[in-house]
Amino acid sequence: MSGRGQIKDLQAPETRERPSDMLMRAIVDSIVAGRYEAEQALPPEAALAEHFGVSRTIVRESMKRLEEKGLVAVQQGRGTLVRPHSSWNVLDPIVLSAVIAHDEELHTLDELTLVRGTLEGVMAAQAAERAGEEGRSELGAALDRMISLTGDYAQFSEADAVFHRTVMDMSENFLASNIAYTLYSRARSFARFEGDPPSDAIDRTVAEHRAVYEAIAAGNVADAQRAMTAHIVDSWERRNPARKS
Repeated sequence: MSGRGQIKDLQAPETRERPSDMLMRAIVDSIVAGRYEAEQALPPEAALAEHFGVSRTIVRESMKRLEEKGLVAVQQGRGTLVRPHSSWNVLDPIVLSAVIAHDEELHTLDELTLVRGTLEGVMAAQAAERAGEEGRSELGAALDRMISLTGDYAQFSEADAVFHRTVMDMSENFLASNIAYTLYSRARSFARFEGDPPSDAIDRTVAEHRAVYEAIAAGNVADAQRAMTAHIVDSWERRNPARKS
């Protein structure tokens, strides 16, 4: 079934975004939502330009950026074809945001948690191996700040993120920290990632972070890796609303 010439639920919301950004986000959302199937052609330039009230130059610019994200392929004589999801760059913030937004059963967040837990576990082990006195002191201060903010969940959550970023920096693993932080920062922008934490969530979170800190401070590589991975996986299991339905 061809989609050329048809505009399928592509919305043109009121926004202060650049027209090319608006168009690109709308098409990403439509592709991720499944309104266009793999190998199906998007509407031609002229139809998109008219629908969104933009120039054909802006449409071409947006298609180029979508191609860079792995969502489409521009083929001579066939138009702009949607690529299978295995080709998508899910580390791209716009793509990842759309994938999470359309994942009703939260499988993406399950997978994200496993990947993040593995990466941060490795980085915690590296931090335990490489940390100097200054690094251990900085991590201890991050933990103390978390403890001081247990009465304010929003600020506590920010301090939690700082603790994790500190461990990443201590690991000196640029690639792993870049991937893990991208996943974590994007996921945190969704209410469903915060989920439905139990009443003792903060106390348990502090205890788990303390275990990570103590293992790193002691230079215990294996314990640091286990503690960090277990914390990330277990904390999501506690919050995940799909587990409670």
